[in-house]
Amino acid sequence: MKNENKRDLDFLFEVGTLKNSQRGWHQHIAMDCASVAEHTMRVVWIALIISRMEKQGDENKIIRMAMVHDLTETRTSDLSYMQKVYVKTDDDSAAKDLFADTILSDFYNNEFREYEERNCIEAKIVKDADNLDIDIELKEIEERGSKLPAKWAETRKLVRNEKLYTDSAKKLWDSLQDSDVAGWHLYANKWYKQPKAGY
Repeated sequence: MKNENKRDLDFLFEVGTLKNSQRGWHQHIAMDCASVAEHTMRVVWIALIISRMEKQGDENKIIRMAMVHDLTETRTSDLSYMQKVYVKTDDDSAAKDLFADTILSDFYNNEFREYEERNCIEAKIVKDADNLDIDIELKEIEERGSKLPAKWAETRKLVRNEKLYTDSAKKLWDSLQDSDVAGWHLYANKWYKQPKAGY
């Protein structure tokens, strides 16, 4: 029996490997950090928040673009800021081959290419989300005792001032600086939400 969906299934198995793909900066922080798959999930949500703050962008396009933005790392891996000084990946070829002969081949010519070109607001929003996720994770790493986030503070401020495209992303970055990583669960637990808890 001929497997008519072979390439689509190949694609799904390949995407699944992103959960095993470490981010490039794992080498430098020497702590567990989000996989490429986990990073991608939060980038989707950050991008949607930025889009609504900006009151700009097609949310469907943003979601599709965010899902694609690091997909080629199944083939190229995720290079750290230091590795990128010496190594250049061929993301275009990786994306072309990744989507080839799948039912999703339109993502290569549409979302992937547009994201890489950064000419539309959706691409700029997704890139801002990509950068902001780094800062969010640095806050989480700092909460676990790492001293590296403080050492990277000036670099991340440079990213905020010179690399973020939208005012909303800059506002989120500013708010993040004095945010509490644990606040969402410390004050939303049963002791505050359920008056009879513990009785």
